[in-house]
Amino acid sequence: MNPETISNKNILITGASGLIGTRLIKNLLEKGHKVSILSRQSSGIKGITVFNWDVERQLIDLNAFDGIDTIIHLAGAGIADKRWTKQRKQEIINSRVRSTQLLYHTIEAINAPIKTIISASAVGYYGDRNDEILYEWSEAGSGFLADCCKQWEAAVDEGLKSGIRVVKLRIGMVLSKHGGALSELARPVNFFIGTPLGSGKQWMPWIHLTDLVSIFEKAIENPDFTGTFNASTPFPVTNYEFTKILANKLFRPVWPVNVPEFILKAMLGEMSSVILNSNRTSPQKLMDMGFHFRYQGLDAALSEIYSH
Repeated sequence: MNPETISNKNILITGASGLIGTRLIKNLLEKGHKVSILSRQSSGIKGITVFNWDVERQLIDLNAFDGIDTIIHLAGAGIADKRWTKQRKQEIINSRVRSTQLLYHTIEAINAPIKTIISASAVGYYGDRNDEILYEWSEAGSGFLADCCKQWEAAVDEGLKSGIRVVKLRIGMVLSKHGGALSELARPVNFFIGTPLGSGKQWMPWIHLTDLVSIFEKAIENPDFTGTFNASTPFPVTNYEFTKILANKLFRPVWPVNVPEFILKAMLGEMSSVILNSNRTSPQKLMDMGFHFRYQGLDAALSEIYSH
């Protein structure tokens, strides 16, 4: 598709205050798209119209949908923000499923002419799969992360019944200089206590924020993007490899001992699966669509991040 023929979109974004949303808004505005956001807070980003919603009470400002043709759905409680109690796990699921249901119920109620919804999902869909190469058509795994993603994606797929183009991006670990998982992983390395976690053999699908935002842009602009895509680099690394390359960029050592799995489970409980699950994902559908990753290798990605 010739970029010059792409018409500007009127885009509504949920979860816009996070790492992905903040960068995505900036890029979309620069490309001439019109952007507004749904938020629990009245204050927002300068120059952006903010509409209020309350997922728990299933309330939403109907004016948010005026003229909107595309929704980017990023809203969801942080997976690793709090320990996984039974209540917290339900909050994580509800924040994703019920927010999606609220969007669709409103679209149907006011007959909003939404053409496209692009939703975040996560590689947690696959569960813990050791060395198995995971494609978009691979079966879902087991465990809380997989169950959450299955419910999340099922809720998003309800839009298909209304003829909406649905895109789901199963996102790996997002690398950015502005926080996110990388800052947490870099902290012990910076303090000279860098060491692999668990066996160190678990695969870590990752993606540079620049590439992830580019995937969202392609999904917005190209109507041929439909269904599920693994949004992670073609070259995942093991936890040991990640730790070694990160330490090299920070000029720090990696100690020849691992943090045992039982210690991580004692510290984090069930949430340790975020660290210990092995997901060797392949972005086959993105590559088939001709998508070019600017940062395919971890060394290049971290070099760009830490060069600043």
